[in-house]
Amino acid sequence: MCIYENLKKMNITLPEPPPKGGIYVPVKQVGNLIFTSGSGPIVNGEPAFIGKVGKELTVEEGQKAARIVAINILSVLHQYLGDLNRIKNVVKLLGFVASAEGFGSQPQVINGASQFFVDVFGDNGQHARSAIGTNELPGGIPVEIEGIFEIE
Repeated sequence: MCIYENLKKMNITLPEPPPKGGIYVPVKQVGNLIFTSGSGPIVNGEPAFIGKVGKELTVEEGQKAARIVAINILSVLHQYLGDLNRIKNVVKLLGFVASAEGFGSQPQVINGASQFFVDVFGDNGQHARSAIGTNELPGGIPVEIEGIFEIE
């Protein structure tokens, strides 16, 4: 299965990786594991969504934001690896959702990223995951996700 063909079928062109927001590396490799730093729903250098899910944003908008984050993670991985076909497995995602008080559907929001990775990688896209609610995220973004990937 060619990852780039799957992306093409989904009408997805990988964007340039989003700019860094601090003192860190976007990707850290340890053995055959790749760890990505947290990414947000940034499109053309600007947040595609702002606000808290359950207040300014719906679950569906949160899912769209999570999908954008997953695409950005792939762009970072492509820049680092040069070939996304080197990814053997999506191991784990850790998703943070800026949530309104009383909002408890963080797993449904992060499903936007999880489904994207399954669509792109098939069974190898299935992963362990945590979805956590928080009161604020950098720049007012609604979703931030980091990941662990196994490479060949």
